[in-house]
Amino acid sequence: MVPLSFAGQEFLACPDAALYWPARRALLVADLHFEKASWYARFGQFLPPHDSAATIDLIEALAARTGARAVYSLGDSFHDANGVARLDPDVRRRLGVLTRRLDWTWVTGNHDAGIGDMPGGQRVAEAEIEGIWLRHEAARDDPRPEISGHFHPKFRLALRGRHVSRRCFVGSATKLILPALGTLAGGLDAGHEAIRRTVGPGATALVPLADRILRFPLA
Repeated sequence: MVPLSFAGQEFLACPDAALYWPARRALLVADLHFEKASWYARFGQFLPPHDSAATIDLIEALAARTGARAVYSLGDSFHDANGVARLDPDVRRRLGVLTRRLDWTWVTGNHDAGIGDMPGGQRVAEAEIEGIWLRHEAARDDPRPEISGHFHPKFRLALRGRHVSRRCFVGSATKLILPALGTLAGGLDAGHEAIRRTVGPGATALVPLADRILRFPLA
């Protein structure tokens, strides 16, 4: 994890596509898309059915590594309205343990519409902490600092004849978009017009490594 300053607060950016807020002992994740594989299976496209287990593995590891006391999941936590019902019993149990042990907040995303009871935690449309708004999709015309998800940004680079793709953050003075944590979440090029238009002037792709953050201005 490497330091990342945003809106007067100090964070730690994880190469595993998460953000840790030490002052709040809070782990911020986005776009988990639990049960995406089982959703595709309903329509005859069979993907390895282990995406939810792999995603919960990662969250458990991040919570243990950071010592987080709170988790904010910034929307699209499940791939569809019936995703909670399709959870494997063991994954449901493990998620229940986490939501009971930690102060867990689900921020509602567009894929979460129609979901009934979540497996623990509390659900909100958005949250404000220390003057920073936590949302699923960035409010383009809101000048207040905000952290969001939704776009699943990835930075793509041609390097020595190879194309390299990494999940990344995209930030400016007032916007910070998290990469998708979900194992099968996929991604949108960080330089896509929709992302640049939302983030505004100064949009920069932020790729955290083990010891530093690589910064790539998005012209």
